[in-house]
Amino acid sequence: MSRFWTLLTNLHSLAGPVVMLLYPLYASVIAIETPGKEDDEQWLAYWILYSLITLTEMVLQSVLEWIPIWYSVKLVFMVWLVLPQFRGAAFIYHRFVREQIKKYGFLKSDDKVKSNSPSGKGKKKFVHFIVPKKGEQEVY
Repeated sequence: MSRFWTLLTNLHSLAGPVVMLLYPLYASVIAIETPGKEDDEQWLAYWILYSLITLTEMVLQSVLEWIPIWYSVKLVFMVWLVLPQFRGAAFIYHRFVREQIKKYGFLKSDDKVKSNSPSGKGKKKFVHFIVPKKGEQEVY
């Protein structure tokens, strides 16, 4: 019985990285190589949500340590985000994140999300901030 419990515990600790990182990395590479936009949207939304969850965990780490089932709940939620049958990441993005982006002015409410063109004042300001101006490029 103790070997079974050890195996079960180790499988649980391996499932997290496989579900949260390895499979999404693989699926993201495949999505980049396919001509369709739908899978790109799913995986971009996944990485946005994964980043938000990771940042939230970093901030609330001392509180989450007291919740014994946190890792299991997070794992089930991440499975829902990842599995193509559910497209949970795209659902959460369209239902909640996109609305907040519209609300705070990063995306105009009548704009469609375009893959290669900036839209909204906030995004344009950010792009101009991160792109070096002529003559400011560093030489290594």
